[in-house]
Amino acid sequence: MAGKETRLDKYVAEGAGITRKEAKSALSKGRVSVNGEVCKNGDSKVSAEDEVTLDGRSLKTEEFLYLMLYKPARVVSATEDSRDRTVLDLVREQQAENADSVGDTGFFLGKREIFPVGRLDKDTEGLLLLTDDGELAHRLLSPKKHVDKVYFARISGEVPEDAVSRFAAGIQVGQEYQALPAKLEVLSSADGVSEVKITLREGKFHQVKRMCHEIGCEVTYLKRISMGKLLLDETMQPGECRRLTAEELEEIKRS
Repeated sequence: MAGKETRLDKYVAEGAGITRKEAKSALSKGRVSVNGEVCKNGDSKVSAEDEVTLDGRSLKTEEFLYLMLYKPARVVSATEDSRDRTVLDLVREQQAENADSVGDTGFFLGKREIFPVGRLDKDTEGLLLLTDDGELAHRLLSPKKHVDKVYFARISGEVPEDAVSRFAAGIQVGQEYQALPAKLEVLSSADGVSEVKITLREGKFHQVKRMCHEIGCEVTYLKRISMGKLLLDETMQPGECRRLTAEELEEIKRS
């Protein structure tokens, strides 16, 4: 066998970011294959030339990890926080819960230092991308790229007739700044409550809420449903995350 050899249980533990005990358990359950053959012997030796999989997922080191998270409300878009639960806490919890099955959209976090691409306010839910690909994150967040971010909002107050045109022209937010042109689509309106879809090309602090405030309305519910070409997977529940599919990754890289 060519190349430096490593015990299989050690290789699985390091490649999957799990403990040696968890790796031995996975081996005993027949979850590990070497070059297409199930192997339960942790003493077996493997090298970089071998194809080792756990639940069908290759343990060869991937350069970057890309995760879609359905962020729930009351969770902060940070990697750590002394007071609140963070989006990274959710990722770690899900990896721990799914330790016995990786599946097609599962992931190995290991020692990776992933982070959220941009942020959602604490009380806002919806699509959030997490990755350790700094170059992609910079490109998606760059003001020069103007990547569309689409939100669904429920707002109280009557939407004025000129609201759509004011958003399209770039609404003035207080004395601080004039927002870039945005798209406002009124989906429904009844009894002083409207449902709208808002498309932005920037992401300033509380921007959707502040723009709606400028037209005399207040946001009572806010959810991001897309970022560039990446759409929130509506089959996911708030708090769930999964790795991007190959198609989704290709789309987001084209955003």
